[in-house]
Amino acid sequence: MKLIGSYTSPFVRKISVMLLEKGITFEFINESPYAEENGIAQYNPLGKVPALVTEKGETWFDSPIIAQYIELLDTPPALVPQEPLAALKVRQLEALADGVMDAALVSVREQARPAAQQSENELLRQREKINRSLDALEGYAANGTLKADELTLATIAVGCAIGYLNFRRVAPGWCAQRPHLVKLVESLFARESFARTEPPTA
Repeated sequence: MKLIGSYTSPFVRKISVMLLEKGITFEFINESPYAEENGIAQYNPLGKVPALVTEKGETWFDSPIIAQYIELLDTPPALVPQEPLAALKVRQLEALADGVMDAALVSVREQARPAAQQSENELLRQREKINRSLDALEGYAANGTLKADELTLATIAVGCAIGYLNFRRVAPGWCAQRPHLVKLVESLFARESFARTEPPTA
């Protein structure tokens, strides 16, 4: 099995963590979607990471689709419940965390533009999305919907989203007033799967 992606992508990290937690052996192929010669395009016509190539040569792309495929392999531990409504709730929380990643990525790309070309309105929109979503995730952590001692696809996605905010220094004050979310991600970051997938600092 091959995972094609970038070491700095939170979406790729989500899939890497899943594979590591399940003990599924995979080869990582480092491809930047922003490289001049986009090698990812041969696996995903959209030119986006991650993409997963199975032992049979099938290719899957888009992280929620890849996550679903991995769950269908029925390799323990299960990270999505069997019961359909419970599974849907986990998927919605995954989507919320993925939305934080999306907003952070847009912010990073916008700030990479020359200062005169940056849109303050766009940056504000993304900050508001991130803050609203983090407030919602804090609420889910506070009421027990997200549990620090229960690993699911939702908690993995939340950990990857927060990890990316930390890595790119987006929303640097996110941890203020969100103690339950802090506790959740601290427990995730202590796991070997998260330590092994921490993005490079240089």
